[in-house]
Amino acid sequence: MPATILIVDDEAPIRRLLRNTLERAGYTVMEAIDGRDALRRATAESPDAILLDLGLPDRDGLGLIPLLLRDGDTVLLVVSARDATDEKVAALDLGAHDFVSKPFDTDELLARLRVGLRHRGMSETLPRIVRNGDVTIDLDRRIVRRGADDLHLTRKEYDVLALLARHVGRVVTHDRILAAAWTGDEDPRIEYLRIVVRNLRQKLEAPGPIGSLIANELGVGYRLRSDC
Repeated sequence: MPATILIVDDEAPIRRLLRNTLERAGYTVMEAIDGRDALRRATAESPDAILLDLGLPDRDGLGLIPLLLRDGDTVLLVVSARDATDEKVAALDLGAHDFVSKPFDTDELLARLRVGLRHRGMSETLPRIVRNGDVTIDLDRRIVRRGADDLHLTRKEYDVLALLARHVGRVVTHDRILAAAWTGDEDPRIEYLRIVVRNLRQKLEAPGPIGSLIANELGVGYRLRSDC
């Protein structure tokens, strides 16, 4: 059964573009033109995913995010021209799974949507195995391998990697990583996080373009990519 996607946007041309794109990809599509309509449709129809614009005529889209996510495991992607870093961070901290800036590439949007739907309903507390190329992250046994070799990670490196792996495919904000991995009396600074991520890339990634496994969302946070 095809996934159902709710588009929330007050601009008819954007809704038309998204509908055509999603229907060609095999999804069932619903539309809402403002916040009130979005809440009504989401409550009545329980869509699998929501594509939400922030600039709605009746209310700010950021305030809608927790309301749209309160009754289930719906995947919510913000699709908005409001692409300031603080807007992205706020949306992600409120529970959005991803943020796609307008104007957007339809192939990228579909890819982000597929990732969200693929991991829909997975509990962040359940043990999982995440794979990317020859890298395997076994969260159950706290083992990280590259090919057949076990990798030695420092406690901090593992804590950061495990957090990203539990949210695989999603952006995790800098503040959230720092709060989780730098606890107690430690001084959580973004510079320390950048050093840890750099060390992880050196240990995990084959020679080539930096960021193939751990992607940097500039000014926002990091995203762990996977094959599964």
